[in-house]
Amino acid sequence: MRKSFDIIVDSGANIPCGMIKERGIKVISYYFTVDGKERLCYEEGVPFAETAKAFYAEMRAGADVKTSLLTSAAFAEAMRPSLEAGRDVILFTISSGISGTHRQAQEAKKELQKEFPSRRIHVIDSANASMGEGLLALKVADLRDLGESIDACAEWVRENTFKVNSYLTVGDLKYLKRTGRISTTLAIAGTLLNIKPVLRADGSPNTKIVFYGKERGRKKALAALAEAYRERAIDPETQTVAICHGDCEEDALLLADMIREIGVKDIIIEFYDLCTGSHVGPGTVALFFYGKDRRQLNAAPEKKPLGKVVPSKIIR
Repeated sequence: MRKSFDIIVDSGANIPCGMIKERGIKVISYYFTVDGKERLCYEEGVPFAETAKAFYAEMRAGADVKTSLLTSAAFAEAMRPSLEAGRDVILFTISSGISGTHRQAQEAKKELQKEFPSRRIHVIDSANASMGEGLLALKVADLRDLGESIDACAEWVRENTFKVNSYLTVGDLKYLKRTGRISTTLAIAGTLLNIKPVLRADGSPNTKIVFYGKERGRKKALAALAEAYRERAIDPETQTVAICHGDCEEDALLLADMIREIGVKDIIIEFYDLCTGSHVGPGTVALFFYGKDRRQLNAAPEKKPLGKVVPSKIIR
């Protein structure tokens, strides 16, 4: 069936390969470097699990890993074929609060709109990362296939963006220390005490990843993610939930069992996106779901604060 408009995401959307093909979604890949050698975060036809396992193994071995934002030229190149074919485009990017990529996408739109004035181009700030972005894109694919217009879909996203909740815990605090999220002293103390932070996407206009709480031990941290789902999920039995992991599938499966006990039936489990994964590290487990509007949390104090943190972008 011919799609009424095209959906494009950056590879940070973390959508599983099979779903990308099935839903007719186009992916613009970030690049990363390992010890100076450049690679694609996502490559069509290459199983993402293979790429991710190798990537996180190299991180564990101490490789120097860096990422960079996508350029406006890359976005323009990705969108132009659709526009030339007379098709409108809705493009999703990772949160503008953690990457300058969204700004680059907006620049591409501005130039393309001059070239294709009759075409509709929507550039959406997902206010999220990983499958937080991916769940929004998949919902739009559902709406499109039900016959909704591109403008109606864009409006739905703007009304529901902050209902996608994201919670995660990391395996090693050193990756948060490296990106300036916590101090060296705090990282050492946390490691010695087996402290596991719990983080979330906040509800600010330029969404960032912030601390939500801390737990003593891995299993308690995973249980805290499940409890966040219990407290905040809307219609837990009918929605699709996503769990992404930094090469720690057993922990992802344990979390899946925990939220199944709450009533969840449909769970996507995938390796964590490499672009943001390079900043949180191997051992990360993240949970994404539709729930209460995140903006309501901004006025509330965080649980069990883990010392002073410095808000910062994680993708330069």
